[in-house]
Amino acid sequence: MALTLPRPGLHQGLTIRQLAGIVIARPSLAAAATVLLVCVPTGEKDVAAAVHVTPADLASMALVGLVSVDLLRGRISRLDRTACLLFGGIVLAAAAATLGSIDPATSLTGFVRLVQVFVLVPAAVLCALRDRRDLRIVLGAFVAAALVEGAVGAHQYLTRTGASYTGQPIRAVGTFGALDIMGMSTVVSFGLLAALALALGERGPGGSRRLRLAMTGAAAFLAFPLAVSFSRGSWIACGAAAAVLLLRADARLAVRGAVLAGAAAVVLVGGLGLGASGVTERLSSIGSVSAAPDQSVSDRYDLWATAGRIWQDHPVTGAGPKAFQRLRDSHAPLRLSSGSDAADATIGFQREPLLSPHNMYFLVLSEQGLVGIVAYAALFLALLLGCLRRARPAGPDLAALALLCWVTVDFLYADIGGTTTVLTSVVLGLAARSALPGPDSRGAYAE
Repeated sequence: MALTLPRPGLHQGLTIRQLAGIVIARPSLAAAATVLLVCVPTGEKDVAAAVHVTPADLASMALVGLVSVDLLRGRISRLDRTACLLFGGIVLAAAAATLGSIDPATSLTGFVRLVQVFVLVPAAVLCALRDRRDLRIVLGAFVAAALVEGAVGAHQYLTRTGASYTGQPIRAVGTFGALDIMGMSTVVSFGLLAALALALGERGPGGSRRLRLAMTGAAAFLAFPLAVSFSRGSWIACGAAAAVLLLRADARLAVRGAVLAGAAAVVLVGGLGLGASGVTERLSSIGSVSAAPDQSVSDRYDLWATAGRIWQDHPVTGAGPKAFQRLRDSHAPLRLSSGSDAADATIGFQREPLLSPHNMYFLVLSEQGLVGIVAYAALFLALLLGCLRRARPAGPDLAALALLCWVTVDFLYADIGGTTTVLTSVVLGLAARSALPGPDSRGAYAE
């Protein structure tokens, strides 16, 4: 049999054009690229800088551009009225806060960021996801990114080349470094939940046993780097989201999963000693966050109180986006730390300033006032209730519910910021596609 090879130059040109055509025809690939590009190291960052643009941000805006062109040409359906009202409320709240800001010029960059994260990218993802294949592409990107970061993080823990934790270089931070301490645990949590949802979606007749086993194995592996991230917030959010996911799928499966997870933890930590030096201590500290909080928890309480005082001075539209860091010192209690410690082999030892209240809801309240908190509450409640109502127990769209649960729980003690912020946008888009009625009035993902 003869094999004819095309000329290299022609073949390369056709390949590039074909790839461009594929992405244009299926914009969900741009959403998947946004997720994967989060893993690209961005080097040392000035955490106090007004603007950080990452490769993932650029990919997300490319996605917005592709979807905008498709909308103008009539290739995809427009957003329904409910989605327009919810996303429009966010824009109006941010605009009102910017116009009434104590520093409108600085708040303008915050306005742009808020519109990108909570409106433009989620709406683009919502429009880009047309069927279950699109959903699986994006969820697969979450799993792939988590496996990359999880492998790097596990290697950092095992070789003692991670960020400093209790004076030892054992904290898994992946490619994000010590200045973005929650980055790896966020990516790994999203990947773990996506893998679980994909595995559950392959149960029953017609499901792929190979894919189910692969996703179950991926979720089991990701539990280790998540554990050695020593991130209590990610543990709590992931546990709550996994519980909702399993209970929505099958209550008996949730009980079996809890038993198996407990047994695995006993074997890995108690028997093999993996992570035992820090995991058990970190777990025990969760129960003391009210009676005897450590310094990081105490600082969070003080930051929340600071945000409350700022809101009292600007109750309706808030002090303006990015105003918290300017007003912090004039409203914070004297015992608030000047910053948190960060250290690894790359940056050495640094004090990272506390520039936000580490609670998204308090951040919105202080910077966008009652108008803002009502707009965000409407968006999150509508998406949560819609996902709970529409997600099918055996469908992969359960992932949207689980990922959204993770975000809403994590926002109780964290806020937007860092390289992984754009992942929140993708999650909101996934949730909106599952929760909101589409042009065909069915709402959930079509086959």
